[in-house]
Amino acid sequence: MGSNSHFTIALHILSRIEMEHDKSQPYISSELIARSVNTHAVFIRRILSALNKAGLVEVRRGGVNGGWILAKSAEDITLLDVYDAVEEKPLNELHHSEPNRACPIGRGIQPALYKYYESAEAAFRHDLAKTTLATLVAETLEHAAKE
Repeated sequence: MGSNSHFTIALHILSRIEMEHDKSQPYISSELIARSVNTHAVFIRRILSALNKAGLVEVRRGGVNGGWILAKSAEDITLLDVYDAVEEKPLNELHHSEPNRACPIGRGIQPALYKYYESAEAAFRHDLAKTTLATLVAETLEHAAKE
């Protein structure tokens, strides 16, 4: 089972949009974002739709001047805001089907793991809430300059 990359892609999208913020044409097309992510624009638009529903981006329809822009300042968007916008499942999940209740491990593994998963999720969310998109973009550009 592969992990879901929607959160990482959403952060890439928002960072790319923020990078355009101070330019004369701040709206950026999903096609340009898709080239940055190196994926299909349809997938990008699906993520942008979730970000739009969460109030993190806005769209301007139409030709040359159309595209996407942040709905609020990058300093006001936390990584937790983004995570909550695009992730529907917790960080770690229990079995997708019920384990064998006749087996002692099958019977006890979920309650044993639950407290660890709950603790990890709480710590993860706490850290995401402390970091803004502005910080992530600054760190990203710093790393890019070193390459």
